[in-house]
Amino acid sequence: MIGDPLALTIRRKIRRPGAALLRAFRDTPTGFITDALNGKGCMDLRVKPIAPEMRFCGPAVTALCPPMDNLAAMAILDFVNQGDVIVIGTGGDRSAGVIGDLWALRARQLGVAAIVCDGLVRDVSGLLEVGIPVFARGWVPNSGFHHGPGEINLGLSCAGVPVQPGDIVAGDLDGVVVIPRPEAKRVAERLDQVRTNEAEMLTAIESGSKRQLWDEKGLTRRSALRYVD
Repeated sequence: MIGDPLALTIRRKIRRPGAALLRAFRDTPTGFITDALNGKGCMDLRVKPIAPEMRFCGPAVTALCPPMDNLAAMAILDFVNQGDVIVIGTGGDRSAGVIGDLWALRARQLGVAAIVCDGLVRDVSGLLEVGIPVFARGWVPNSGFHHGPGEINLGLSCAGVPVQPGDIVAGDLDGVVVIPRPEAKRVAERLDQVRTNEAEMLTAIESGSKRQLWDEKGLTRRSALRYVD
């Protein structure tokens, strides 16, 4: 390498989705959302809420942190809007917690909707008291340094999924799904059909009516089904 790296690179102005578009995804199960995305957008299964009742939906702001460092995560609190979801990418680092309870308390005061991290957090008892939704790979007592190099709102990969500032991020007990902002309107329209399909299936099952959960006739029509007895 030539020269010392910048400690932080920051984009201050980002484009967030409108309130109406966010409402289309709010309180929607992540399973419905990924169905509307044709199975895309799900973060690695190890990123889960620290308490089962936690859920969220909001626009992403991103902080990229190298292993054993949390400078970008500390600084991003100066660049959030109410309702933002802070997405922290660490490359799956397991050496130290990126954020803790005091940081989360400040984030809650600023109106942050949730934190998603593909690495570790710490101070879990305190995080639970703060109450802000926290989704992470796990937790550990150790904390990182504040050296960088880090990036804020330049986009990143978090738990295997690309995330750009302004993408819509949703999480519940099943995990976290990312809806790219350019696709969000189309995905929201597809959600109506997903909800209809799920409601029809639930009604059929609860009524005890005979209904297949797979398309036997369709498979037969295209010669994709063979019985051997």
